[in-house]
Amino acid sequence: MAKKKENATVPAALLTPADDQIEIIGAREHNLKNLDLVLPKNKLVVITGISGSGKSSLAFDTIYAEGQRRYMESFSAYARQFIGDMERPDVDKISGLSPVISIEQKTTNKNPRSTVGTITEIYDFLRLLYARIGQAYSYNTGKRMTRFSEEEILEHLFKNYPKKKLVILAPLVRGRKGHYRELFEQVRKQGYVKVRVDGEILDLKERMQVDRYKIHDIELVIDRIQVQDDARVRISQSVQKALQMGKGLMFVMDHDSQKVSQYSRQLMCEDTGISYEEPSPNTFSFNSPYGACPRCKGLGTIYQINMDEVLPDKSKSINDGGLAPLGEARETFTFKQVQQLARKHKFSLTAPISSLPEKALNILLFGDENGKLDVDMGFDENGTATYATEYEGVVNMVRRYFNDTSSDHVRTWAEGFMQLSTCPDCEGTRLKKESLSFRVDQKNIAELSAMDLDKLATWFRDIETRLEKKENAIAKDILKEIRERLGFLLNVGLSYLSLGRPTRSLSGGESQRIRLATQIGSQLMGITYILDEPSIGLHQRDNMQLIEALKNLREMGNTVIVVEHDKDIMLHADHLVDIGPGAGVHGGQIIAQGIPKEILKLNTPTAGYLNGKRAIPIPAVRRKGNGKSLELKGATGNNLKNVSIKLPLGTFICVTGVSGSGKSTLINETLYPILSKHAYDSKQVPMPYKSVKGLENLDKVIEIDQSPIGRTPRSNPATYCGFFTDIRTLFAQVPEAKIRGYNAGRFSFNVKSGRCDVCEGGGMRVIEMNFLPDVYVHCEKCNGRRYNRETLEIRYKGKSISDVLDMTVDEAVEFFNAVPFIYRKIKTLQDVGLGYITLGQSAVTLSGGEAQRVKLATELSKKDTGKTIYILDEPTTGLHFQDILLLLNVLNKLVDRGNTVLVIEHNLDVIKMADYIVDLGPEGGGGGGTILCAGTPEEVSSCKDSHTARFLKKELGS
Repeated sequence: MAKKKENATVPAALLTPADDQIEIIGAREHNLKNLDLVLPKNKLVVITGISGSGKSSLAFDTIYAEGQRRYMESFSAYARQFIGDMERPDVDKISGLSPVISIEQKTTNKNPRSTVGTITEIYDFLRLLYARIGQAYSYNTGKRMTRFSEEEILEHLFKNYPKKKLVILAPLVRGRKGHYRELFEQVRKQGYVKVRVDGEILDLKERMQVDRYKIHDIELVIDRIQVQDDARVRISQSVQKALQMGKGLMFVMDHDSQKVSQYSRQLMCEDTGISYEEPSPNTFSFNSPYGACPRCKGLGTIYQINMDEVLPDKSKSINDGGLAPLGEARETFTFKQVQQLARKHKFSLTAPISSLPEKALNILLFGDENGKLDVDMGFDENGTATYATEYEGVVNMVRRYFNDTSSDHVRTWAEGFMQLSTCPDCEGTRLKKESLSFRVDQKNIAELSAMDLDKLATWFRDIETRLEKKENAIAKDILKEIRERLGFLLNVGLSYLSLGRPTRSLSGGESQRIRLATQIGSQLMGITYILDEPSIGLHQRDNMQLIEALKNLREMGNTVIVVEHDKDIMLHADHLVDIGPGAGVHGGQIIAQGIPKEILKLNTPTAGYLNGKRAIPIPAVRRKGNGKSLELKGATGNNLKNVSIKLPLGTFICVTGVSGSGKSTLINETLYPILSKHAYDSKQVPMPYKSVKGLENLDKVIEIDQSPIGRTPRSNPATYCGFFTDIRTLFAQVPEAKIRGYNAGRFSFNVKSGRCDVCEGGGMRVIEMNFLPDVYVHCEKCNGRRYNRETLEIRYKGKSISDVLDMTVDEAVEFFNAVPFIYRKIKTLQDVGLGYITLGQSAVTLSGGEAQRVKLATELSKKDTGKTIYILDEPTTGLHFQDILLLLNVLNKLVDRGNTVLVIEHNLDVIKMADYIVDLGPEGGGGGGTILCAGTPEEVSSCKDSHTARFLKKELGS
């Protein structure tokens, strides 16, 4: 293929020495058209273009992949064979490439033990801080615990007991039963003459013992002495001996007042005698047995029985399935036990559960009070065999199945009667009570983890003034590290997060910005960083913070390459690359590159939206809706402050607000589970709320999130959207297929009968190269067509099933024009702007924006009732201005058919098109969670307290 030099014109300003540039020659990965490109090093480079034009193919699949491959090849041949595959990107040459670090959206850790604090390492420094300067308090009395060295004990005695007679005691037994004859004999032989038993000093005698059935406290009298300077050496030796005999604990009794004081080398509560082990960083780790709450094992949540699921309908009898885990009456061992219980305790199995005596119901649920129950088991016609067995109760049975089974099916069944709730022992803090009893400036580590990051940074700002001089000396370096890392997180707009926030609850953009902050903190130089849309989930107000963070990374001497659609980031770039002109096979070329000022003068789609010549038009009339509404009252989940909203149905609704203001909590975690339970009887539990009205006006709820449509190369748009089954059925109806007896399964590349037996329907063969990366080649038998010769001989309108999978959506729409039930489904892919992808394109090669639009097309292809509500979370992810226009057209069509579309969004082009806006804020985290304003975009733009209103006003031109 000839290289298209005209698409890679490099401005004269960039003809710098080779050391200052990255040169890419002949890039052909995916849809790239043999690109030649020069990028400046140590600059902020933004790559943009419409969705599917080849941005990710250039940035990640070419530049990043080559950087990783070179790094792997620096290993020895022996080491490389254990690393795995590292495919060589399809590019002729890349020169000037420095070590590459990718910061993508797909790296969010789903481990329930992973939190913001652990992945940023701030929590590790906090653990060290508490282990070194944490003050221990008794979890019983709340009093501060003390520990003494031998020298401190000696000084304490001379200070508090001058000239007084003291009895120095070593505790041997504390609160235990026994006669202790051997103990008394042992210490008597060591030369000791007196002991203190239960508060009374006694002489040690031969064969001495105490009542073995009573609880005793026994202390050995080490010395009786008057506190004077000339006795200092003797007192010191006695203290040392007492601590040795008492295993770090000793008592001192004032001879005159009989008052006893205790001293410990360990942390100890003087009132209760509770002592803690010397703290270490592991003491404060919820991933270590030394610190984790023993009940929830450091997860903060446990599965508990949900009685509403066990007894879903109390008007039913037990025989009719009123006790859900048992089901309806049948011949099972458990039901025989229940029948025996009914006879023994005289209650009916046919009466409604609500009429059963409370005692009988408790026995049914939690087990027989006597623990044993005779059950008659009929084995044959000769009689019955009776034997004693235990009845554990339905609740305990479900719990046992959940905890002990090795079957996923049984565990899923048991989980249906349980719900995830906060651990009652640690109250969600994940740590055991001893760990929570250590404090720094009167706060334990869990309280710091629960703070919003901006408040935590404020708390740490002047902490030295609240610490003692010794503590400041110890904590100096730790505090420096914590402050720096907190500062980096605040600089990328994450002030509303907390260290205890689980990483699996983070959005892709939040996760990416955390990794960005971590990289800034690592202070690396000479690195090429590649970021994938870091502005996702970020409000316009916080954009400048992100841009400054990217510039900081650049100022350290790094090259920052960002794949981005955000207008602000594009305009602040040092170098802008625009890829297009179309998507898929119509893209893969460079249509413009240079500094943003020069790009603005060009006549490209991107330049048009940046310079204002092109703009998404504001609708002339806002929809009023169908007169019905959905009203949610008293939502209090996470940071929501008793929020109530009234949404007009039949409209396009936008929920806006700064990052962390409570949008996802309100919509995804409260409203969606309520609607899902109403429409499909879903088991998902919503966040707390008081009431909801208007559910009868909706009969379907559809959530379209950002997760990929598949994680294997076998997944593709045709299988995801469901029309591949229809296509296979159509091929099975071809006369030749009927003659041969082929059914629809014959045309599946996942079924043995029809697929190629060499590549097993994959189309590619993996050639293992031992210590070199595996090589993927077209299967030599089917030449990448997936099917065997017999299957490919069946043709519909001259095309085989493989030919159909290789068609683009645009081609398939024309091909299946005469088959309505297939045409309608494929047409929706075209309607959302995916006409360029092929029906069999591997799901793993689809970008985030493409995957979301495939999902949207799948829902569009289903028949709606006009009473459907669609919930989308940032659907503009990965979309260019031109793609957003297509998306808005699709969403407006849904609303025009009587449905309701609810979108969580930061993109002003979408917000200004809405019929109704709900704006949350005013800030993120604890500073958010309230409705600032609601109404049309024009009404919201006049809200004084809203950050969204400030930017919306500019878009509306008011």
